[in-house]
Amino acid sequence: MAPSHADCLSTRDFSRILLIKPSALGDVIHTIPVLTKLRARYPRAKIDWVLTPENADLIRHHPALSDIVVFERRKLGRFGRRMDATTGGLQFLARLHQGHYDLVIDLHGQLRSAFFSLVTGASVRVGFDKPVAFARTISNQFMLKNRPERGWRGAREGSWLAYTHRIPIPTLDVHAIERYLWVGKLLGFDPSPAQTEIFLSPETETKIGGLLAAYGFEKFGVLVPGTKWETKHWPAERFAEVGHALKKDRGLDIVVAGTKHDKARCSKVAQQCPGAIDLSGKTSPTDLAALIRRAEVCVTNDSASMHLAVALRRPVVSLFGPTNPVHIGPYGHPEFVIRLDHLACSPCNYRKLSQCSHEHICMNHITSSIVIARIDRLLEEGKCHDPVG
Repeated sequence: MAPSHADCLSTRDFSRILLIKPSALGDVIHTIPVLTKLRARYPRAKIDWVLTPENADLIRHHPALSDIVVFERRKLGRFGRRMDATTGGLQFLARLHQGHYDLVIDLHGQLRSAFFSLVTGASVRVGFDKPVAFARTISNQFMLKNRPERGWRGAREGSWLAYTHRIPIPTLDVHAIERYLWVGKLLGFDPSPAQTEIFLSPETETKIGGLLAAYGFEKFGVLVPGTKWETKHWPAERFAEVGHALKKDRGLDIVVAGTKHDKARCSKVAQQCPGAIDLSGKTSPTDLAALIRRAEVCVTNDSASMHLAVALRRPVVSLFGPTNPVHIGPYGHPEFVIRLDHLACSPCNYRKLSQCSHEHICMNHITSSIVIARIDRLLEEGKCHDPVG
């Protein structure tokens, strides 16, 4: 029997719910509205979330969440080859089964996450439908610029076969948050606006407050020049030019932030921006959130730090080139995006510079003066709430 799209789930009550969306950080942030909608729909239910350790602390203190099921992805990648990984993997799977969930929502949509949903033994397992064929995007008359030839088109790796109920995919031209909230059509979510608020622990707030005090920073901007895709990088020297202007014209101190993988780029920005401090590799996602929450303004590529800034209601200017902000941009804030809209080759969704035959013009042709002008406009308009004192 084929999985149902509805089967009256909107009238059913569930008491033990598992949400599967372990990573990446930006996708986890995009899933927070689903968590809050689930809590509103099932106020007495136990609602757990499968998360990787690096993302767990960012979500742990959310009042809508009951518990976190930690998925140690890196360790479990050695399942069957190392005793600790094998033991840990079996314990993880046992916890999924022992949770006695009656509703599992898999928004990750890969073979592994679908397997996790099956392990739970839940009678209702919800996930996205199989990928929409590219021919269908043409018949639906998507604009050429928005055809996701290399982007998300549905559940992958046959994962849809594990679900008892599939989330229909009426269009691909939609933001990720709205896409995740399609599950609400099956479950009967209320129509209120999406809530992306992040709750941080007092310990994290105190830690970052002390760090900034040690440097004597009160009003500052955050520059986050790194991201995983090579093609998403705006030149490091232009980040430095923006930082220099914020220091000179706005009197803001400058913090450069990123992961340990971003250290080379962050170091280059900090060296070219006198007085800046480089915290790359020194902050967890939760630390970064606390840092951004206190910032006057942030400048980022298309990265998780951009989504953090939006969720924390801070003004951010984000540089877009190979990706489409309609799908993964700062939710509800198109004014935060800088993008060269006249380019026929953008968005391409290429990850590596070697795939680009246009000299990376989508990013290289964005000048620091364009970014500085946008920052000035946002700050003068007071687009977001004041930072934490």
